[in-house]
Amino acid sequence: MMRGVRFVLQLALYVPLMVLIGWFSTRPSFNVIADDQALLRVSFVHGAERKQPCRQRSAEELAKLAPNMRAALDCPRERATVKVQIEVDGKIVLDRDLPPTGLQKDGAVALSYRLPVPAGRHRIVGRLQDRPEGGFNYVAERTLDLVPGAMLIMDFSPEHGGFLFRG
Repeated sequence: MMRGVRFVLQLALYVPLMVLIGWFSTRPSFNVIADDQALLRVSFVHGAERKQPCRQRSAEELAKLAPNMRAALDCPRERATVKVQIEVDGKIVLDRDLPPTGLQKDGAVALSYRLPVPAGRHRIVGRLQDRPEGGFNYVAERTLDLVPGAMLIMDFSPEHGGFLFRG
């Protein structure tokens, strides 16, 4: 008799709880972007070139070092600041200087940026400078049709020639 009562009480507690969880899994509705927009997302991690080039140590310098420290090349660890520009339809929407991370300023930079744009045809230009001097050494330009609700991801990979457009 007690088992039956306990079962009915548990059922009376669990059924409304399951209905409540089911309702909250579909309501309230949430949209990341408006119905007539697409999303441009720029996301990458990149290590810039060194600020100063490696130099060859002389024989005298190597002789002064402990045997376990005798590396022929002396390479400073600090990396250059990464400069990123994203242009959409002739307007610069992102212009950032990203300093290297880490205590020795030798780490990679990370960027995550999102921008809702109206759906339709857009000319998107990505520029990146990862060396201490000079201009942008990576430039990519694409004209793309973005449908409502689409997500365009701009990644960066120097092994693949620079900016990658996915989506």
